[in-house]
Amino acid sequence: MNSPVPITLGTIALSFHRAAAAVTQRVLEAYGHQVTVVEAPHEELFRRQAGGGIDVLVCAWLPSSHDTYLSAYRDQVRILAPYYRPYCLWAVPPYVPVMVSKVADLARPEVAARMTRTVDGINPGAGISRFSAAVIGGYGLDRAGYRFVPGTEAGFTARVERGIARQEWFVIPLWRPQYLNRSHGLRPLTEPRGLLGTVDTASPVVRRDALRRIHPEAVARMDTLYLGNDGIEELDTLINADGLTPLQAADRYLATHPGLLP
Repeated sequence: MNSPVPITLGTIALSFHRAAAAVTQRVLEAYGHQVTVVEAPHEELFRRQAGGGIDVLVCAWLPSSHDTYLSAYRDQVRILAPYYRPYCLWAVPPYVPVMVSKVADLARPEVAARMTRTVDGINPGAGISRFSAAVIGGYGLDRAGYRFVPGTEAGFTARVERGIARQEWFVIPLWRPQYLNRSHGLRPLTEPRGLLGTVDTASPVVRRDALRRIHPEAVARMDTLYLGNDGIEELDTLINADGLTPLQAADRYLATHPGLLP
């Protein structure tokens, strides 16, 4: 009996990325692979795949968020079809009046006087963090006292929960898919200058030297596995609101979407 072929699966260290990776893990396992999961912040994960330490990376947001990391070794990988189509945004809680409907409104004196002007985010390598720093300067929000402060995923979500509990006026850099879009009715602000990037494609990235070891039907299955923003948010909600591990969330999701596995 042949031993399972080992595959190293890399995921960015954020819950919704873990969700997509867990579904991918179950696909690879269904075709007999032994999967080791590695997670790291954005730049480090791409560097590790470039160095040969990661066979499959789930997922690269292209072109806006992650092309800057992937471009250095693009010829060494195959980019599969997207699992979902993410995009970045800034949002405010639903109780902030609709007079705040666009990013530029944050600079109005009567708004800035009420708003918490520290804009908390996730790690600095994330596209949303790079874009948010550009938004601060691009819209002159720095002149109104705003500043962007990157942080951890846990600190970011705690900041949202704390702000809403206090009915605080604040703006939060967000993205779809992410479970907070479902839980608090956060209202996106329009950002017509495009400083928050475009709608990306979120695709698995497979090293070409690993394609020889991965079951071809597993590659074909990953290449047609579309979860959509709603599917990722459902998985992310199972992790963050229901307290499931990423694999438990994947198993529950796959049980109700049986066509995703062979």
